[in-house]
Amino acid sequence: MKVAVIGAAGGIGQALALLLKNRLPAGSDLALYDIAPVTPGVAVDLSHIPTPVTIKGFSGEDPTPALEGADVVLISAGVARKPGMDRSDLFNVNAGIVRSLSEKIADVCPKALIGIITNPVNTTVAIAAEVLKAKGVYDKNRLFGITTLDIIRSETFVAELKGKDPSNVRVPVIGGHSGVTILPLLSQVEGVEFTEEEVAALTPRIQNAGTEVVEAKAGGGSATLSMGQAACRFGLALVRAAQGEKDVVECAYVEGDGKYARFFAQPVRLGKDGVEEILDHGPLSAFEQEALDSMLDTLRKDITLGEEFVK
Repeated sequence: MKVAVIGAAGGIGQALALLLKNRLPAGSDLALYDIAPVTPGVAVDLSHIPTPVTIKGFSGEDPTPALEGADVVLISAGVARKPGMDRSDLFNVNAGIVRSLSEKIADVCPKALIGIITNPVNTTVAIAAEVLKAKGVYDKNRLFGITTLDIIRSETFVAELKGKDPSNVRVPVIGGHSGVTILPLLSQVEGVEFTEEEVAALTPRIQNAGTEVVEAKAGGGSATLSMGQAACRFGLALVRAAQGEKDVVECAYVEGDGKYARFFAQPVRLGKDGVEEILDHGPLSAFEQEALDSMLDTLRKDITLGEEFVK
């Protein structure tokens, strides 16, 4: 397998590259690309780690050498949030970056599985889809918004609250990847029960956890290390499924049946060609149903913003 990390010189990209160098299957190729000239040096630095993964770095205006032959492309390129910003404030810069990268992917590796990290994910995934569609290569089963950070935060916070081993906690998260569109299904966590007060406190903490990091870093960045871990988890799931492993299930922001919105984060079974099956999210509590109903306008507007940007 060849995995390309686009935006590899940034905080997320470097963390993701480090994790992939250590965890990709033996014989994999890892390609790093960023506009920043430091990127080949990041690759050389990582190449000294003794694992059976070949790594190369590319910089400059053209990501083509990194994308050639890629099976999986993970896009973290863009600007990060700063204090006082929400994910929508990133739109003006990051929308253009995702559009130009999507055009390159359409030309160079149109059959790759594409995972988008660049915020605002609710919108940037729609941008990528419209670009690929205009190029005649769009396959909705191969395009993913990576929402795994919401899942690992949910698993961590639930484990802390309930005194559990976080590696044994699974929390499905549906909707989107910003603010109220993030909906952890706490009613479905096995072996754990929550009071109404706990749900009412934990849900907004999960939704606003990114702001928690931005404020704690005091202007020094946003969630990079935890996002690197989340993107690695999802990227490895794509690799395992592409190599034939059965029953690989993760939540991701994908184009489904349009029941709630054109794009929606939900559990999906992954296969060799991306989405093999979109799974039902299961029954919702009254709290979750109300939260879902009230978020949909926001989510649909985010998606429309991306579609109209390309048009």
